[in-house]
Amino acid sequence: MGSIFSAIGRGINAIISAIAGVIMTIVSAIVTVIVTIFDVILDILCCRCFGSRAAGSRRSRRRGRGVGTTGASTAI
Repeated sequence: MGSIFSAIGRGINAIISAIAGVIMTIVSAIVTVIVTIFDVILDILCCRCFGSRAAGSRRSRRRGRGVGTTGASTAI
């Protein structure tokens, strides 16, 4: 008799675990979408407030080229 109740309990546990897994997946997907939208909005606002990122990346590339054109790197 105890094995019957144990089997029923394991079946109920499996069903509840499956439902919880589905709910967790749905919530995770919704949160990911919300965070992505929020991140895109902040990126747009920050680019407008603090200048474009392209200008900053151009400056860093110029610095990188200046360091790489030393005589030591060409002599090797």
